[in-house]
Amino acid sequence: MFARYSSSLTRSAAQSYRRFQSTLVVAEHNNETLNAATASAVTAAKKLGGDVTVLVVGTKVGPVSEAAAKLDGVAKVLVAEGDSFKGLLAESVTPLVLATQEQFKFTHILAGATAFGKAVLPRIAAKLDVSPISDIIGVQSADTFVRTIYAGNAIQTLKSKDPVKVITVRGTNFEPAAGTGSGAAVEKAPAGDFASKTTEFVSQELTKSDRPSLTAAKIIISGGRGMKSGDNFKMLYDLADKWGAAVGASRAAVDAGYVPNDLQIGQTGKIVAPELYVAIGISGAIQHLAGMKDSKTIVAINKDPEAPIFQVSDYGLVADLFKAVPEINEKC
Repeated sequence: MFARYSSSLTRSAAQSYRRFQSTLVVAEHNNETLNAATASAVTAAKKLGGDVTVLVVGTKVGPVSEAAAKLDGVAKVLVAEGDSFKGLLAESVTPLVLATQEQFKFTHILAGATAFGKAVLPRIAAKLDVSPISDIIGVQSADTFVRTIYAGNAIQTLKSKDPVKVITVRGTNFEPAAGTGSGAAVEKAPAGDFASKTTEFVSQELTKSDRPSLTAAKIIISGGRGMKSGDNFKMLYDLADKWGAAVGASRAAVDAGYVPNDLQIGQTGKIVAPELYVAIGISGAIQHLAGMKDSKTIVAINKDPEAPIFQVSDYGLVADLFKAVPEINEKC
């Protein structure tokens, strides 16, 4: 009798706890469109249970807030506009998030595991005196999460006892929330002077390309140290244009100055998971594999039959890339 009552009470308490869950997702955007990482973070937030609120910060964020309100599962959108948030500096966004947390008492604060999320959320965690949980790839419950460690060579399941969980989400492991919702309520975020006294946004230069971005591309052609020079990457650009693919690179190629660092894929670069990943002249260092091994199909071209990249590839071609790639280009 007592055991049944205790079990029932435990289930009731767990259900009540789940009802009181609430998550704040800090949106990343360019004042025009939402970053796909935010939609993926919303998907992760839905797995936590409770209401999901999206915080949109920027200068002119009308279109972004409307898009956020239509994401499936979002209950509310909080909007903060002003010159203080020009450039989305972490020094300005952090105090706003803290003020929002003070008012609404969220149990979870999420953002994508991007440069933006990695700049903002550790600051928030430090101010809240909690341990940040970085780059999760799975949600088991409201306090238990899955993430990779040791450059992706081991999977860690961790349980957080902190009152507020501050989490960055690896977007490639969560399907982006669909923008088919009925439209969440849009309200103003807490007001205040959030301008940074120590940092000022001056300007930014954005790389423009007709090719898809690395994080959104379905096909990625990536080059490594074996390309030997930046000029040789033209072979990959030509092939990418024919396939409608993005072009990436290993850290070795970036460090050698062959291509700019915004093309870097790996543990210290972008994490990608396209339908098709073609690794050309890439040996397959652990740090690079950590950024692309979740790709659906991996093709490797390397003249070294012992290259580690062949251990994770679905298809491998042992050949001189300077002969193989031109032949592929001719037949496409």
